[in-house]
Amino acid sequence: MRLADGEMVLEQMTWGFPVVLRGKQGQPLKPKPVNNARFDKLGAFWKRWAVQPGNRCLIPTSRYAEAVGTPGKMTETWLSLKEEPLFAWAGLWRSSDEWGDCYTGVMTDNAPELAHIHDRSPVVLLPEQWQTWLTASLDDLYQFDRPFPADAMQIKATSDLWARPKMKGNEQ
Repeated sequence: MRLADGEMVLEQMTWGFPVVLRGKQGQPLKPKPVNNARFDKLGAFWKRWAVQPGNRCLIPTSRYAEAVGTPGKMTETWLSLKEEPLFAWAGLWRSSDEWGDCYTGVMTDNAPELAHIHDRSPVVLLPEQWQTWLTASLDDLYQFDRPFPADAMQIKATSDLWARPKMKGNEQ
């Protein structure tokens, strides 16, 4: 979801910004999708998008999954909010020549009590915070660079294996 001409619009986009890295001789390499933007890099690597409110979006969701365990045997652990059936993950979006409209989710440190699941988590925004994320100055966004309280989260560990699907084309 993003603002277009002052109205909230819901659009399907490709997950991952195509970032073109350079090889040893300075040549452009095949674009690599970057699915998550670290909050502590919004003022640096991600600044050209984060500073522009028109390049911010909300990723609506009711839960998200993390892979937990040892590589090759990781299982899915689902996290949701106890008091909110729907929330938004703070995001950035842009149009790209490579993949059309695409987005990346903004990550912050996880609550210490949830560090055994993952050291980072999505920047969780409640409905009353959505307008601020979409319109405020970059400096004002730093209020969201904090772990969401662990006691407000519902955690559902499963025995389902975290299966990474085989990727093709420009995905990885």
